[in-house]
Amino acid sequence: MSISRRSFVGLSAVAVGGVGVPLGRSFGVMQPDAAVPRDAAPWLPRTSNEDAQAVVGASRANIEVVREMVTQRPALARSAIDWGFGDWESALGAASHTGRREIAELLIAHGARPNLFTLAMLGHVDAVRATLQAMPGVQRIKGPHGITLMSHARAGRDEAASVVEYLESVGGADEQYVNEPVDDAAAISGAYTLEPRTPDGTLADDAPNDHGRFEIAEGRRGLEFRAEGTFARNLFHQGGLAFNPAGAEAVLLRFEPAAAATRVAIELGDRTVWATRDPS
Repeated sequence: MSISRRSFVGLSAVAVGGVGVPLGRSFGVMQPDAAVPRDAAPWLPRTSNEDAQAVVGASRANIEVVREMVTQRPALARSAIDWGFGDWESALGAASHTGRREIAELLIAHGARPNLFTLAMLGHVDAVRATLQAMPGVQRIKGPHGITLMSHARAGRDEAASVVEYLESVGGADEQYVNEPVDDAAAISGAYTLEPRTPDGTLADDAPNDHGRFEIAEGRRGLEFRAEGTFARNLFHQGGLAFNPAGAEAVLLRFEPAAAATRVAIELGDRTVWATRDPS
């Protein structure tokens, strides 16, 4: 194994000085304030996406599956999944927005980290009140899939009635997405394929396209974004032909109908991904 000059200097300091130098730094171990490279120690055991998705999914309803998984591997209690567009859902978050108190308590007992949404569902009104007093306006932040703090409290039923009452007095905890009807939904509905791009963002006809496909289709509550391996996601109309995916207010889908082919720009903040509607 090769040792970098920086690590070697640190190792030498321990060997010569004997004291006063943290061993972690001497051997080149990453410090908490250091940036971690994407390929850092790839051999370390990590929770697979499949296992995380399994425990998050089970945490919505199946306590027996959750109990078996976290008993065998307690670290799974902290599992979380990005369902797309940065819409993160943890196992505890899943139990919280579905009102599964026993599952939430089981996950916490195995190391899951409760947050404001969990406290609301469990009925801990004093903790919720203290949080909102310390951080005014935080009640407007939405949970996984855009589910409001009030919805989490209501999921707690009778045990969380005091939280519901408190949130009603504060206001702002149940601000739902507004979804205006789209007159020309047919012009943007259909299957789309992501456009292959070079690293600088220019279109490259010969570049490999490994990003897959998705569909825009009418659902019960309006247009939906559908992709294999994840749930259908409501698209909330922001005016014109621009939409936010549920649970991802910072992401914007902007459609551009054209005679040749309808395209959509998926604006992610620091970059934009393009897709083209497949020929009908």
